[in-house]
Amino acid sequence: MIVIDNQGDGDTGSTGSANILVWKEKGAVGLVSAGGVRDTDEIIRQKNPVYMDLTKRGRGIRPGRNEIESVQKPVVVGSVLVNPGDMIVADGDGVIVVPRSQAVFVAEMAQIILDSDKAARRDLFEKLGIEKDFTVE
Repeated sequence: MIVIDNQGDGDTGSTGSANILVWKEKGAVGLVSAGGVRDTDEIIRQKNPVYMDLTKRGRGIRPGRNEIESVQKPVVVGSVLVNPGDMIVADGDGVIVVPRSQAVFVAEMAQIILDSDKAARRDLFEKLGIEKDFTVE
């Protein structure tokens, strides 16, 4: 997962669809950005997971404006410290950062909660006579 602290970029899109494809080629599975991202239509078509503040979509490319300051160093995104090796869990509702030292515990607890939620929703689908969706099977 690429995690970028680019909050101070203003209205520029620090990264776009081509950047994300290059990172995907190198093994990245998604992007978390504190600042602007451009080419969102292409990113969606490419099925690249990108999590960002939707109010910070970048308007245009400005070649030469970005420099890599560091790699594998801690960054702060959305007021959250992200260390190299932390687990990033994201969906349409948001992004969480799980310190590597807590990842197994958090995953075990999340599985318990998910199993309970699925069972409760499955029961409600049946009681309401609604066809079950893929999330409860």
